[in-house]
Amino acid sequence: MIITDPDIAAGYAHDQSRFTPHHIPAAVLAPRSTDDVATCLALAHRHNVVVVARGAGSGLSGAANASPDSVILSLHRMNRIIRIDPGNRLAVVQPGVLTAALRAEVANAGLLYPPDPGSVEFCTIGGNIATNAGGMCCVKYGVTGDFVLALEVVLADGRILRTGHQTVKGVAGYDLTRLFVGSEGTLGVVTEATLRVVPAPRPPHTLVASFPDLASAGAAVTAIVHAGLTPSMLEILDRTTVRAVDDYAKMSLGADVEALLLGQSDDPDAAAVLARINELCTDAGALDVAITDDPVEGAMLLEARRLALPALERLGDWLLDDVGVPRTKIADLIASIEEIANHHGLTVGVFGHAGDGNLHPTIIFDDADPTSRRAARRAFDDITRRALELGGTVTGEHGIGHLKKHWLTAEQGPIGIAVHHAVKYALDPRGILNPHAVLETS
Repeated sequence: MIITDPDIAAGYAHDQSRFTPHHIPAAVLAPRSTDDVATCLALAHRHNVVVVARGAGSGLSGAANASPDSVILSLHRMNRIIRIDPGNRLAVVQPGVLTAALRAEVANAGLLYPPDPGSVEFCTIGGNIATNAGGMCCVKYGVTGDFVLALEVVLADGRILRTGHQTVKGVAGYDLTRLFVGSEGTLGVVTEATLRVVPAPRPPHTLVASFPDLASAGAAVTAIVHAGLTPSMLEILDRTTVRAVDDYAKMSLGADVEALLLGQSDDPDAAAVLARINELCTDAGALDVAITDDPVEGAMLLEARRLALPALERLGDWLLDDVGVPRTKIADLIASIEEIANHHGLTVGVFGHAGDGNLHPTIIFDDADPTSRRAARRAFDDITRRALELGGTVTGEHGIGHLKKHWLTAEQGPIGIAVHHAVKYALDPRGILNPHAVLETS
């Protein structure tokens, strides 16, 4: 299917990112098969047409944004779950499959596909692979790339490449599968993925701990890490986010709460794991700790975390960051974010994955005010810079896209960026695949 109506094409112009350039694409291509994708790319290669692959448009870095005179290759019609193989614990899917749909399908077979991005209900497997998406379970299970066994990829000139394996072990040649995971559509277009699944765990036990200050919450996270505990989830909310959630949902979280930790364990000894985390939180100065083994009560306790972004959105226009630091530096980063917010006269709420050090500072600003917009962008850059200073990374799960190209250069350094460009040129010598994303051009 080819869409050229500009009013319809405009709906494919950008993802959910802010402060990223985008244009109405010249056309939208909606293939149904790998052969269709191969035909599209072969023609684009021949005529030097820029192609930007798109999943559900749920990304937050601008990686799916249309560039001038580009065509969007929308993979939403390639949405088949090809097969579930319980014996070998794998699933074979097309890129347009919704992540939640796959999780539900494998659950029917007594299995779990762990990656659970915040947009799990509407993001696609292809988009998750393109950005190497994460989620709240990463502390135990890892990110999307940890579950990708094999890929079918259409290269820039239309050739079809198959990478990886369906065996438990496989080390033949370069790890081309990992090369394409997280490449954000700049090296090829994924048309089929073989994914690892695991046995479904037991219903989790859930813990929520409130703290009178940020330092205490940070000390608890550090103690949990040093104790060698691996919960299946460990989330943190700062005071700005806690108060936004309280105002939004009337959850009575407490006016004196400066930080919340929320954890889960789905291990066979979950009760013992959370009992130990309870001790560590109490020793660190927690005001209150609650634990439940009831899944319904657990879902209610986690509601504060799930409402974090919706609650902050009510405060104004927002710019969501995504940075990672060593887990023992989380309190340092949040303290720095508070200083940055005060310096720029902005409200910044922080929530994220304490268990793996990946936080999402959310900057509240007035998009109609140019001064406020500039302040938001400066605060965004200051937070990203501080994450690097703490030994961290500029993105833990959202990707680079258009939003953080210059920060990728800062993190990787000149030699790393030179290698990136060499790989890009080797696989896409004409530069037609999402050429304005990820890498800065000289």
